[in-house]
Amino acid sequence: MLRLNYITVTGLILLGMSAKISAEEINIPEEINIPTAESKQPSEFSVRLPGRGMSMENVQSSFGEATEKFSSVGEPPITKWVYKNFTVYFESEYVIHAVVNNN
Repeated sequence: MLRLNYITVTGLILLGMSAKISAEEINIPEEINIPTAESKQPSEFSVRLPGRGMSMENVQSSFGEATEKFSSVGEPPITKWVYKNFTVYFESEYVIHAVVNNN
């Protein structure tokens, strides 16, 4: 029992000493700026995608004509529209998924 206490106390002393040494090496700036959603600007890599549940008509009016449209397959019918930067998958006439293309 005495040995366990000695080891524990020794460990705590060493931990305290190392924490003190580490704290002296860290430089904390006086002011930290954390970006908010309002302050973030879209990057040149961001792509706006159609949202889940949008109708084919809304997608076409918002994003224009697709470069390629594939026929419906299966039941329920799944349709794929390919745009320059993204691909949209529809179930019947509603978006179920949109993905960014690997260009």
